[in-house]
Order: sequence, then structure tokens, then C-alpha cells
Amino acid sequence: MHRQPRLKLPLVLALVTALAIALLAAPAQAALRHVDGTVLSKDSENRTFRIVTENGNRLRIKVNSTTRFERIGGFAALRKGLAIEVDAQRTANGLLARQVELQGGGGSGGGSDDGGGDDHGGGGSDDGPNHT
Repeated sequence: MHRQPRLKLPLVLALVTALAIALLAAPAQAALRHVDGTVLSKDSENRTFRIVTENGNRLRIKVNSTTRFERIGGFAALRKGLAIEVDAQRTANGLLARQVELQGGGGSGGGSDDGGGDDHGGGGSDDGPNHT
């Protein structure tokens, strides 16, 4: 009788263990935070801007080469007093803007649906859990 080496079981266990460790050690994908606010200032050198949210919080948000700007001419077009919507991700260095757009453009192609302000209706009750 020819005896099979018993390497298969330890090898499979080692691979499963390595996979489990890799999955547990990988950082979780941070949820996007949706913020409506008004630009307070911009720091071109550090590629950051500050906003005051609708509930009065002041936030500093960084942009990078992956930040998308919708209906606004990029970082250069941000100016004090501009009403914007930001989808940002929390990083080790603070909030990073993933998308920045002018407030009130809900994607219907016709611009604002309420003559100004936000396009979320009802004072924000439909904005979801990550909305401020």
C-alpha cells in the first residue's frame, strides 16, 4: 500500500488561517458622510477648505486628486459663502472630500427644485444616517 503524505490538511488550515487574518486585519471601508454647508475659507497650499454645516458645526475638509467636483469648477472655484454638498470619508488625517457639488442640484437636470437651499425636502428627515 502506498501512503499519501498528510500535507494537504495542514496546508489548507494554514491558507484558511492566513485568509482570516488578512480579512480581519484589513481596515474597514469607512462610510461616506454627507454634509451640506457653506464655505468659510479655503487653504490652497494645503488643499483644504472649511465649512459651517446647517446645524452650526465647523469642519475642515481636505481634497486630493481623486476628489470629484460636480457643477463647480474644481477646488479653485470654492469661495467664501458658497453653499455646497460634500461626500467625505474619515481618514487618519481628518475628512477627505470624495465629491463636492453645489447645493440644490439633486440630479434631475433642472437644477434646484425649491428655489434655493437644500434639495432634501422636509428639513432633512430623508437624508439618511450619515447626514449632518
